[in-house]
Amino acid sequence: MYLVTAGEMQEMDRRTIETFGLPGRLLMENAGRGATRVLLQTFSGLTDKKVAVIAGRGNNGGDGFVMARCLFQKGVPVRVFLLAEGKTVKGDAAANLKLLKPLGIPVDEIPDRNAFKKYKTAMRHQDIWVDAILGTGLKSDVDGYFREIIDFINARNRPVFSVDIPSGLDSDSGHPRGACIRAHTTATFGFAKIGHVLLPGADYTGRLQIVDIGIPDHIAAEVGPTQYLLTAEMIQDRLAPRSSDAHKGTTGHLLVVAGSPGKTGAAAMTAAAAMRTGAGLVTLGVPASLNPVLETQVLEAMTVALPETVDAMFAEAAFDRIQGLLSGKQSLVFGPGVGISSEIESLLRRMLPILNIPMVIDADGLNNLAADMDMLKTANAPIILTPHPGEMARLLGASVQQVQTERLTCARELARKYKLHVVLKGARTVIAHPDGKAYINPTGNAGMASGGMGDVLTGVIGGLLAQGYTPEAAAHVGVYLHGAAADRLAEQIGPIGFLASDVINAIPAQIKKLLNG
Repeated sequence: MYLVTAGEMQEMDRRTIETFGLPGRLLMENAGRGATRVLLQTFSGLTDKKVAVIAGRGNNGGDGFVMARCLFQKGVPVRVFLLAEGKTVKGDAAANLKLLKPLGIPVDEIPDRNAFKKYKTAMRHQDIWVDAILGTGLKSDVDGYFREIIDFINARNRPVFSVDIPSGLDSDSGHPRGACIRAHTTATFGFAKIGHVLLPGADYTGRLQIVDIGIPDHIAAEVGPTQYLLTAEMIQDRLAPRSSDAHKGTTGHLLVVAGSPGKTGAAAMTAAAAMRTGAGLVTLGVPASLNPVLETQVLEAMTVALPETVDAMFAEAAFDRIQGLLSGKQSLVFGPGVGISSEIESLLRRMLPILNIPMVIDADGLNNLAADMDMLKTANAPIILTPHPGEMARLLGASVQQVQTERLTCARELARKYKLHVVLKGARTVIAHPDGKAYINPTGNAGMASGGMGDVLTGVIGGLLAQGYTPEAAAHVGVYLHGAAADRLAEQIGPIGFLASDVINAIPAQIKKLLNG
């Protein structure tokens, strides 16, 4: 499903009006009527409620004027509070404002603080607010009088229905611009905006409904948004059913290079997650002195003792053995729990040029990589990086705050620069590809904020690669599946306290659910 920027949506509107021939007035009518349908479906008993449309003077306000008219025609008591003088409203918005007077719909003009004081008592007694103050074209932070209005509405503790986007929310980043309406429900037009689904924007948006206003498919395709929301339908299309004559030799063999003292669990969970996702065989390469430990932790995976340093971490001398182990494997995972050292950095540097199978680099693999990012330019096979925000900051030489503020931009920058695939983990994981396309994942929950969840995701993606999935499909399916398994656990046993190993065990049921549609 497309996610659009404010600029892309504006261009779609322009082309629909200027080249396709649908008047802007009609698009506004479609938007207002569609939003009204969503409002009526969302809240029952509106004929017994006081509904207030609070509108700015732009097109977002125009959508609100259409809604006021439609609500009035449905017998809903509605009142408009216009945050401007009526004479300053122009274009299609002005035409729709003019239609309210003959219907007797009250319109109170409150262009400044003095007028606000006059109407504040009446505003306090409204039951439901329709927010049509600021649209997707917001360019600067909300301050002054408008900030005071937004704070007032939020403090009323009444349901707010936002038109297109909560006023004050940046539609491209999902971050509030100074002050932002906290909506119960948002009806957006044409396509969801990036800010609706990234956090914290999703929390301000509330329940999101998309209203078709008549943008032709060919115009959307011509504008060509390059960001998408993963959906169950998309994942179902990517999941490959297994043939009835499959056996472990035909369902992929994954090599996992992982583990160090105190971090054997990372290696074990990565291997187990790959097998729960359907990999036929997993070989787990670990520092030699840890092999007896891992043999008791993993039952289905095979283990191999690799050369180690005096502190039981991988030695660069492990390269020859790993190179031999790559024969007959379909994918490689490197990094969970390996620790950080110059020898591991050298090992990674030597491995990248000789690979002929896709590779997932995670955790300490990323931390070693950060010391010399240029080694990625020598990679001879597809690479998937799976950083959390802290690791991403180290890879980019940025701060965690910068990464979290611009998650989509950061993931894309790294993917394009090094021609690889990036899975930026966290709430609303972002997946970016070398061609500039990016996907946002809606599954997952706060119960996943515990150790080992990243190791599980790495194993899931590695296991899918081993089964022949493309890097793009393995990243999409793996991230969605990982979050969906955790969502099911949150429903079944509670939102807090389930473990990474619980997510591993929940994966097969989610695969079944997706395969069954």
